[in-house]
Amino acid sequence: MSRFHLGLIINPLAGLGGPAALKGSDGVAAEALARGSEPRAALRTRIALECLRPLAERIEFLTFPGPMGGDLLREMGFAHRLLGELCEGMTSADDTRQAVEVLQTAGVALILFAGGDGTARDVCAVARQEQPVLGIPAGVKIHSGVYAISPRAAGELTRRLIEGGLIRLASGEVRDLDEAALRDGRVAARWYGELTVPQEGGYMQQVKQAGMESEELVLSELAAWLEDTWQRDVRYIFGPGSTLHGLAHNLGLQTSLLGVDVVENGQIIAHDVTEAQLFELVDGYPAFLLVTAIGGQGHIIGRGNQQISPRVLRAVGLDHLRVVATKRKLETLAGRPLLVDSGDPALDEAFPDAIRVWAGYKEELLYPLGYGA
Repeated sequence: MSRFHLGLIINPLAGLGGPAALKGSDGVAAEALARGSEPRAALRTRIALECLRPLAERIEFLTFPGPMGGDLLREMGFAHRLLGELCEGMTSADDTRQAVEVLQTAGVALILFAGGDGTARDVCAVARQEQPVLGIPAGVKIHSGVYAISPRAAGELTRRLIEGGLIRLASGEVRDLDEAALRDGRVAARWYGELTVPQEGGYMQQVKQAGMESEELVLSELAAWLEDTWQRDVRYIFGPGSTLHGLAHNLGLQTSLLGVDVVENGQIIAHDVTEAQLFELVDGYPAFLLVTAIGGQGHIIGRGNQQISPRVLRAVGLDHLRVVATKRKLETLAGRPLLVDSGDPALDEAFPDAIRVWAGYKEELLYPLGYGA
């Protein structure tokens, strides 16, 4: 039986900026490493490839040396061929673009790439319209519709393709934010193009919807409810996003729009924290975690809030997690579940099948929750 040829490109710098509270990784990988961030793209890719282990004898990967794919495939025992060379030092956007061109020339059936929106832009810059690609989410900000909803979903979708399932191809938008603007608290997104991606059921994430109008009355009511239920000497973690930023504003707190802040006894005690700082603040200390959903997409964990890591979630406790979302934001999901993608499959599976959502003054909704495929 002939082997199914898959291309694999890992951006080893993807996701480094999240735990370091840098809002992204473009151009700041060295700083993120200096702050203690550890590479995570290979770990995310491993989760996807675990789904393909039962089909290992039917697959041959075409990839690139070292952290761009070769190291991981060797460790996992997958048959693979190394193409090209890798220069010493950190990888670059040029490395990704050249890798895509080489894989296209080699005629692979599907190119798997692990990264974030910056990586998707690099792939989009050189990928031909007829070349199917699929993103494994490993970056900090992922607004593009070319990524699976989780690494596991990417693996499951690829498995179905190899097994002969009928997989529809469609165009997925590539979008990216200006990370320099993000670090200044401004959201500036633009469209960069489209890629041909497999589309099947709930495996692919939706393009993030921006510009949802602020529902001041609802946020005011939510603030009143939270103020009524404050517990003394308990730390409240405010995740990123306009919903929680607006909620905090109604409480007289100036939180960071795109960062993570910690409040105790009605006062901000830590502003725009890193993952390490956040863990130190909650480890062994009573705390509640407030997160919101990305409009139109549904992620509550794993998109733009990587400071809220698996160890932070375990330290706080899933029973102390509170999702805050207006009904209008939930309606943008069109019935799709809220999503978690912490990077730890065992932790993702520990989440309940449905989660309570604060949607108004003393108003809780029970909403489905999933972790990908």
